[in-house]
Amino acid sequence: GIELVRIDENPIDLHWSDRPAPTKSPVILYSEELAGQSSQAKREMLASDLRKRGLDAVLLTQAEPINWLLNLRGRDVERLPVVLGFAVLYANTTMDFFVDTDKIDCFAFSQHVGQDVSVYPIDKLGDVLQRIGEDQQKVLADPNTANAWTQLVMEEAGAILVAGQDPTMLPKACKNPVELAGMRAAHLRDGVAVTRFLAWLDRLIASGEFDGVDEGTLADQLEAFRHEQEHYVEPSFDTISALGPNAAMCHYRHTNGTPRAFGQDSIYLVDSGAQYLDGTTDITRTVKVGEVTDEHRAMFTRVLQGHIALDQARFPRGTAGIQLDVLARMPLWQAGYNYDHGTGHGVGHFLSVHEGPQRIAPKGSLVALQPGMVLSNEPGYYREDAFGIRCENLVVVTEQEARGELTMLGFERLTYVPFDIRLIDRSLLSPAEFRWINEYHAEVYRRLSPLLEGEDLAWLEQATSLL
Repeated sequence: GIELVRIDENPIDLHWSDRPAPTKSPVILYSEELAGQSSQAKREMLASDLRKRGLDAVLLTQAEPINWLLNLRGRDVERLPVVLGFAVLYANTTMDFFVDTDKIDCFAFSQHVGQDVSVYPIDKLGDVLQRIGEDQQKVLADPNTANAWTQLVMEEAGAILVAGQDPTMLPKACKNPVELAGMRAAHLRDGVAVTRFLAWLDRLIASGEFDGVDEGTLADQLEAFRHEQEHYVEPSFDTISALGPNAAMCHYRHTNGTPRAFGQDSIYLVDSGAQYLDGTTDITRTVKVGEVTDEHRAMFTRVLQGHIALDQARFPRGTAGIQLDVLARMPLWQAGYNYDHGTGHGVGHFLSVHEGPQRIAPKGSLVALQPGMVLSNEPGYYREDAFGIRCENLVVVTEQEARGELTMLGFERLTYVPFDIRLIDRSLLSPAEFRWINEYHAEVYRRLSPLLEGEDLAWLEQATSLL
């Protein structure tokens, strides 16, 4: 019985008297050397598809796809390197881009994207959508992302709206070779930063001098190590720095209250990531910071077993993440446990750390995993008011060596940082799992040891020793 009523003014805007002014940070012209493909080539690919489908245009309303399409980045949103705006791409490859024009040097922008992109102030969006409608154009709009106003303006003016997925989503998700090379390089530098942090943390514990250290102090120290790395820009999300019972909250933020003091807990969970100019990272490590029990070790081991099972998965083309999710849960299920979040989310290339349409979860996306897609592998376990465990690497979907009748897909690891072997219950591991852990740690040492020295290198050698 609810009726939706369209109104001319947003009531929130009318009453938000202390609204911060939008940022005026200039647009970043993201080079083809980092993007791997020109904006013009991307637009031609999408426009060709529009023509094949008998469409005149597509409405683009999400920041990440627009920034990917135009090879732009920005500083309009913390943790998300985008410039905000709207766009319409036409079947003849021309494009209208609606943005705060104070952020753009029009000559440099035109040189960057080509002559067929017109820039308008955001307040001109309605006029252009009205014109599109009056021309009775056939326009693709994604009902899951395009707001009602943009669609209503075109439809009421005479446009023919066609519902469908934003056509930038799949090509943006399937990283090209240059983007993947950047992701690998960014993850290597990030691995150095996280490893130095874990070594520092163990030295802190050994010293016993941690008065005044808390979850916030730890998060700040981790960011300091990342800040020393080449091409570092900012965190890719607010670090989840969680001691003891706080780690049982999957999306805990120490800034929401008083950070928990260090030195009173057995386990520390740190889920963090970074935006580098050449890639985006996301990693979780659960580490021993006090006396741990047999149950801590058993639960950590089961989570790690699920991580290993998904890491080793081989699957035919057409397989969606929803079909693989059970692999990461099975060791927990067999013991009578589970976790209440998805196992893997997509990750962008110097864009959003949570990217669609790819996903590994018990429900949701049915989009098939394709080569070049980057995802997280992050099973976990959480006991309220006690502790939390998560093991997370990023992986990229790749074609595997042909076996049998089918060309199979699998995962290539991007993240190389030791897991805490002090939390492993060896009695639960199979010979294949022993081999995976030892081989992974040998590869971590091979990749990171040339980039570390002194106490950090000595720590890495110990942390990657054979089980």
